[in-house]
Amino acid sequence: MKIQLKKPTAKQVRKFLVYCLIVMAGNAIAAAASTLFIIPNGFVMGGTTGLGIFVRNLVDGENEWLVSLTVYAVNIVFFLVGAFLLGKKFALATLAGTLLYPSFVSLFTYVNELYVAANGHAIASDDKWLAIICGSLLFGTGIGSVVRIGASTGGTDIPPLIFKKFFNIPVAVTLWCLDLTIVLIQLIVVSFETVLYGIIITVFSSAVVDLVSPIGMRKRQVQIVSRCWKEIRTMILNEMHRGVTLLHARTGFLQEERYVIMTVVSNREVVRLRNAVQAIDPEAFFTVSVVSEVRGRGFSSEKILLPLSEEREADDPAAPYREAEAACTAAPPPAPQEGHTPDPTR
Repeated sequence: MKIQLKKPTAKQVRKFLVYCLIVMAGNAIAAAASTLFIIPNGFVMGGTTGLGIFVRNLVDGENEWLVSLTVYAVNIVFFLVGAFLLGKKFALATLAGTLLYPSFVSLFTYVNELYVAANGHAIASDDKWLAIICGSLLFGTGIGSVVRIGASTGGTDIPPLIFKKFFNIPVAVTLWCLDLTIVLIQLIVVSFETVLYGIIITVFSSAVVDLVSPIGMRKRQVQIVSRCWKEIRTMILNEMHRGVTLLHARTGFLQEERYVIMTVVSNREVVRLRNAVQAIDPEAFFTVSVVSEVRGRGFSSEKILLPLSEEREADDPAAPYREAEAACTAAPPPAPQEGHTPDPTR
């Protein structure tokens, strides 16, 4: 059977190039953080870099190249084990990180040697906390950027995936335990104070990874309760060009059938949406919450703007809501009983 290969579109090519650039940049930033700030200043850390630091301190405390050689060796071993246990698809996804990170470690080790030769000391060697903060921020940013697009740096990312597959142990738990174990075993060759610094670096960099990996995906989910749901829905669809979901609800105090409008907008659109809703219904109940990631039409894929003629009215089951809709343009409801202040959410 003849296999026909389709020519990739310009969008697919562009997406692949961006993916490659982010993987390379993320690995380069992480490698620069460890070889310019953490390793030269005598700190320890988790991951394969931590194993490299352990081997260097155990064999020859001054040979920085032992770190990159160890990272290469450990990454390749973990890669082969992962490819055998997790399959070919996993192998293809982690191959780039397996080779790129140790390569950049070697490159920046040479850059560090040039810096030391020119200045007589490593970067931030006279300020431990400056080195720790810069190293942790950069390392977390690099790893977080790679994680954000679904790629992997290989190395100690692989054992947690194996434990997840065969023992259903959460990846985050295994990764934390593995990194802390690598830091703690270095008590054999370094002081207790150095290990404490290593724990701080591990915690800081992990926090930055958690912060960076969803950046750009975070949006605001807005829920609106209003008698004027129809006008607000039309405004969101036709003026803000955002999707709308109508949730069936019953108010708690007056027991009225009501629609709750749910939509997702960018951070900058929240104020614009709030002002537009208040202009339609000053009594509308408006809540905003943060969602860590949004995927789908209008966010991770292109928008489709439907012509007004294709908008459809709500089906007949929405008949109970028409009374609230009519109240939108009618006079305000009568004053409540003393001690009660009902609002549109009730």
